[in-house]
Amino acid sequence: MKRSVTTFVVVLACAMAAWAETPATLTSLREIHALTNEQASQGMPVSFEATVTYFLGPERTMFVQDGDVAIYVSANTDDELIPGDRVLVVGKTHADFGPDVASDRITLLRHGTLPKSVPATFDDLIRVQRDCILVTVHGVVHTVDLDKRSDMRDASMPMHTIARAQLLMEGGYIDAFIGSDDPNALSGLLDAEVEVTGTAGNSFNGKMEPTGVQLHVPTLANVKILKRAEASPWSLPVTPMNQALTGFHVRDLTHRIRIHGTITYYHPGSAVVIQDGARSLWITTGTAVPLQIGDAADAVGFPDVHNGLLALTRAEIQDNHAWAPVSPQPATLKQLRSSGNVYDLVSIEGQVVSAVRETLQDEYVLATGGQLFTAIYRHQDPLPPMKHIPLGSRVRVTGICIPEDSNPFIGEVPFDILMRSFDDIAVVAKPSLLNVRNLMLLVGLLLAVVLAVGARGWMIERRVRRQTAALAYIEHRRSRILEDINGSRPLAKIVEEITELVSFKLRGVPCWCQIADGAQLGNCPPKLAGLRIVENEILARSGPALGVLFAAFEPLTKPSAIESEALLMAVGLATLAIENRRLYSDLTHRSEFDLLTDIHNRFSLDKHLDRQILEARQNAGIFGLIYIDLDKFKHVNDLYGHHVGDLYLQEAAIRMKRQIRPNDKLARLGGDEFAALISVARSRADVEEIALRLERCFDDPFALEGYTLHGSASVGIALFPEDATSLDALLSVADAAMYAAKNTKRHIEEMITGQQSPELSHEDSE
Repeated sequence: MKRSVTTFVVVLACAMAAWAETPATLTSLREIHALTNEQASQGMPVSFEATVTYFLGPERTMFVQDGDVAIYVSANTDDELIPGDRVLVVGKTHADFGPDVASDRITLLRHGTLPKSVPATFDDLIRVQRDCILVTVHGVVHTVDLDKRSDMRDASMPMHTIARAQLLMEGGYIDAFIGSDDPNALSGLLDAEVEVTGTAGNSFNGKMEPTGVQLHVPTLANVKILKRAEASPWSLPVTPMNQALTGFHVRDLTHRIRIHGTITYYHPGSAVVIQDGARSLWITTGTAVPLQIGDAADAVGFPDVHNGLLALTRAEIQDNHAWAPVSPQPATLKQLRSSGNVYDLVSIEGQVVSAVRETLQDEYVLATGGQLFTAIYRHQDPLPPMKHIPLGSRVRVTGICIPEDSNPFIGEVPFDILMRSFDDIAVVAKPSLLNVRNLMLLVGLLLAVVLAVGARGWMIERRVRRQTAALAYIEHRRSRILEDINGSRPLAKIVEEITELVSFKLRGVPCWCQIADGAQLGNCPPKLAGLRIVENEILARSGPALGVLFAAFEPLTKPSAIESEALLMAVGLATLAIENRRLYSDLTHRSEFDLLTDIHNRFSLDKHLDRQILEARQNAGIFGLIYIDLDKFKHVNDLYGHHVGDLYLQEAAIRMKRQIRPNDKLARLGGDEFAALISVARSRADVEEIALRLERCFDDPFALEGYTLHGSASVGIALFPEDATSLDALLSVADAAMYAAKNTKRHIEEMITGQQSPELSHEDSE
């Protein structure tokens, strides 16, 4: 009995200890926001309610707010949430620029209203005082571009489009990302003074240092034009190119700042790098006074950002002559390529592949982990002799890490090591005498002495076997490429396989492909100067070339027949792959989009409607269907001909598409009949409001081929599941509602005019 009691006590004590070690679940945004990054990195469990202020499903991006506290959430959900939705978020904390949340589950509680936006200045935003908060800003639109992005939830899904506008506020530029893909509506924003409401955010580098301001705007409706541009930018007078600078004018209110740290790099009259612990900064300066690397120093200058990298420009340096050296941080290739060591003093080992003296600098190309990077020493007067290091030596280089980009979201990026002197490159191990080349020479010498005659036959046989094996391997890979062309493998992978096949056939020379209006694929050397470049156009069966295939050879090699043979084979495969994929894409588009109006067709609408019904049943949601019929369209064809009728349909489709939201679908069912699928609706009033906009978009006349036509449309709506729960039933209800509206409209017109209403009013323009 005593043993049983003892066992129970031990088990109870262990359970209580395990329960005590389990971190408590955080249930409010304020608790999460109060965490440090170190605490957030422990993955503490959270379960809290908040209001959605921004949601972009394809990128798993969501901002939520509760009162005056807001946070970023990595949204692991396929639901289509809209701003104002009240949600329950369950997940874990995560450390990034600040504490945020990686969600495991997001539940829609109810539809609600957005919190009141807070007015924000540029200084508020650049100082990260409104991070993740819904704000309203004022500015002038300087650029508007459309950006295609991949779907992070499903790479096989089509790319989505989002607008990126650059706004000049009082104090600086910010980037506004707007949920719109309508180029016509966006083009009207250029040079306009606007008021924009969206969720504040920041861009930052691999060290999580802020490098700019971002504003996440759900729709174009959140952009209010206060004052349009006085004239279209495209109506400006043409300025001669050599006088382009006459339009340059800057009013710079940037304040000078002061930093302190240790000098880790100095190139007189050009640049200084100062490091303080884990922070370091690139400083451009014209000073040429002697500065001692390793001394503590102060710098005063103006903050700036270039390609996402922080910098101090137009700076002055004051050497304090206090010795405070910084020890170089040993680093791996992966660490440096992650851009987390921007401008830090680091050291890394590698094997010397090549060494080149150029006019302004010496370059050592090093290999480590199967990848290459470059160590650079910039010349100073007087020019010292280049340090000779035997190729194949293993060396340790010390210097400043200079990445090509510091965006932490683009993955690994190339980098260079900027050395301060030749002392920063030290030989760790000389080239080994026991290498493949020397062993082959020894074996060849022994065979030449012992079997002089037999060696010749053996070499010939060996060469034939290699050629046979190579031909078999090439044919095998060529057959596999042909199978991939007819399969579902991505085009980029197929083109990369083609370049690898050419490289193999040409004994490892770099080969790459530049797709026309597309990506560069394959192995393009970082330095092309001095190489012999051979290129072949990838010709299409008709029309312009599809791209260009390149191969880079050593400068002393001479052209050979095998080069032309390999490139011609690759060009043929590339032509087949590119045209086959473009044909497939074109056929897919034609099957789902109306050829006249370039909107969804009946087949595509049925497919989206089936999917919407399934999602609504799973989520207990509602959505709407609007049936649109152009009034008296037959008489357009009768009076003006089918060409004007087609133009009328195209313009009508454009107008209607502008009235619906990005996630809604507009389709042409045939003739003059259209339908709009409203994917997210809170009530019938939401659908009726969009239906009214569709009707009113016909109020303005249509100017077509010298005619001015006044048209109209009749609409009818159906709501799921209130009106119907199946595809055919929804279409029937909406169609019947539309015809009822059309008959009512005709009856009213006849009562007003006392006669049958005219089929279509028009005015002939001069």
